[in-house]
Amino acid sequence: MSHVGLCVSDLDRSLRFYTEGLGFEVADGFDIGDSLAPLAEVPAPVECRAQFITHGSLTIELLGWRQPAAEGEASTSRRQVGFTHLSVNVDDLAAVEARLVGLGARALEDTRTHLDLEGACVDIVFLADPDGVRIELNQFTVRSSEVAG
Repeated sequence: MSHVGLCVSDLDRSLRFYTEGLGFEVADGFDIGDSLAPLAEVPAPVECRAQFITHGSLTIELLGWRQPAAEGEASTSRRQVGFTHLSVNVDDLAAVEARLVGLGARALEDTRTHLDLEGACVDIVFLADPDGVRIELNQFTVRSSEVAG
């Protein structure tokens, strides 16, 4: 796999969110102009910054459109066709959630869930990033009786 593309309405805000909030690192980037309009499936004139960010083996291409402006709305349901969310495992769900909210995310309280699994449990909450893109936070905890055995 190469990367996943994510259209954003404010590139600087999204860079802060994903780097400071989720630990991504800024990688290569380039400007998209009229010559790449057919590749982007957007009519000219085109002004866009394609900024890659990485976290381990995951690469996201943030597409910051200046002309034409970004349009549409992020998926609000996991049954909507297409990419629906980014899922992240965290060690401290409350701390990561607070950091992301401080960077413009909104916690979706109705999604807050606790699941008991065999040998572990998981706490889950979805957040909407500054553009509404769904971010799933998962904190897995091994049951102490399983660790002792």
